[in-house]
Amino acid sequence: MINALFVAFATILISTISLYKWVIIIGALLSWVQLDQNNPIVQMIYRLTQPAYIMLRRFIPTIFGGVDLAPVVLIFLLQFLEIFFTNLFFR
Repeated sequence: MINALFVAFATILISTISLYKWVIIIGALLSWVQLDQNNPIVQMIYRLTQPAYIMLRRFIPTIFGGVDLAPVVLIFLLQFLEIFFTNLFFR
């Protein structure tokens, strides 16, 4: 019983990390084009990604040569967490 609960929690955690990676990728792609800032989908993606970018920028300077590398750094961190938790929970 406890093992099944643990596996369910781990699966949800890993799926959430994977989903958030895709939100960041979509947000980075949307930042390359001029979109209507009043669009609810654009606002939702902005609200989901900006807090993580702000927290990351406090510790690591992510703007080099006018290019913001916060999405790339965040994707690498999330990929690391996803691999770490997958190996921790399912090995």
